[in-house]
Amino acid sequence: MILSGVVFLTGLVGVLIRRNIIILLLSIELMLNATNINFVAFSYYLHDIAGQVFVFFALTVAAAEVAVGLAIFIALYRGTPSVNVEEFNLMKG
Repeated sequence: MILSGVVFLTGLVGVLIRRNIIILLLSIELMLNATNINFVAFSYYLHDIAGQVFVFFALTVAAAEVAVGLAIFIALYRGTPSVNVEEFNLMKG
């Protein structure tokens, strides 16, 4: 639980402070992995396999998030060759 909390807080700080899109994606992955650690810990503690099944689905969502995030990043990088989130103003009206 403590490890999961530390990993989640590291990801949360990365999302709140950094403005680099690659760091943001990595921070989101850290937060997803922290929840996976919690699922496995509670699954072990409660002697129930349901937590491990949720980890399988969370890993699937994480893989999809990486694929979609990378595609969005490449599309944005072609328009503005920067990784700074504040410089992307393509969607402003």
